[in-house]
Amino acid sequence: MAILVVGGAGYIGSHAVSELRAKGQEVVVFDNLEQGNSQAIGDAPFFKGDLRKTADVRKVFQAHAIDAVLHCASRSLIGESMQMPERYYETNVSGTLNLLTAMQTAGVKNLVFCSSGAIYGEPERIPIEEDHPQSPISVYGHTKQCVEKMLEWFDTIYGLKSVVLRCFNAAGADPSGRIGELHAQETHLIPLAIDAAMGSRDYVPLFGTDYPTRDGSCVRDYVHVCDIADAHMRALDWLAAGKPSAVFNIGRGSGVSVREIVEAVEKISGKKIPFQAEPGRPGDPAILIARSQEAKQALGWKPKFTDITAIIETAFKWQTGAAKTWA
Repeated sequence: MAILVVGGAGYIGSHAVSELRAKGQEVVVFDNLEQGNSQAIGDAPFFKGDLRKTADVRKVFQAHAIDAVLHCASRSLIGESMQMPERYYETNVSGTLNLLTAMQTAGVKNLVFCSSGAIYGEPERIPIEEDHPQSPISVYGHTKQCVEKMLEWFDTIYGLKSVVLRCFNAAGADPSGRIGELHAQETHLIPLAIDAAMGSRDYVPLFGTDYPTRDGSCVRDYVHVCDIADAHMRALDWLAAGKPSAVFNIGRGSGVSVREIVEAVEKISGKKIPFQAEPGRPGDPAILIARSQEAKQALGWKPKFTDITAIIETAFKWQTGAAKTWA
């Protein structure tokens, strides 16, 4: 029996695949490679398919004996979601419905879903607990909320058990430097800042300068991608032990501003990085910081990377090393 990693060639998915294989687990990767990269999964069994195509999803369950699913696939850019909402509902919501339907048909009852702190919207209190009101202010956040509600109903009606991991801002790379974050059109802050430090970008865009934060820029809870992968492993163990569906925040519990991230990259690289002020983006809350006590108590999870500088150093090692060899 294998673990199906949907979106397994993407950023979080590929690190989960690496962790599963290191533990000796049989893995099957499902990805359409629109945002993922086949080099990220090495020689892991791979099924090229699209969640939006019902036939593709059915085929992977027919071709492989699947024990559980890690669902890491989604469109995930908040700004883009506010410009092209139809893409986000089609992929994140309809695609997930195709997956859940195929799981039900195949008799697969365990799913770990990579959700997002964007589900909370503009928080009423910091740090954010799992029972915080959900008022997403982006289409992306709303699609994650829709999926979480679907999972509740599939549990109630079909007994499909799930662990929802509301992951805050994924960052960093495998410390070995073998895999990391790479997008055809990069929009994430840390890789953009590293690109600027290395001279392949002229500046880092600063989206919003008057947020109610300590320096006027957005504050986010950056959590290392390997710590997120570890949370997925522990969630699989939770379900394998026959425990009920659950929801957990995954974050370090510490916020870092956009300006502070760039300053950290400057320190690591030894290069000055210019900003260019841009208007704030619709859908961007001022502050998102997680309280992850539930994951620590129930799953035994805690972040190994607690310092933002150490997180960025792994990203810098990857981006200035192996990333250059990828197409």
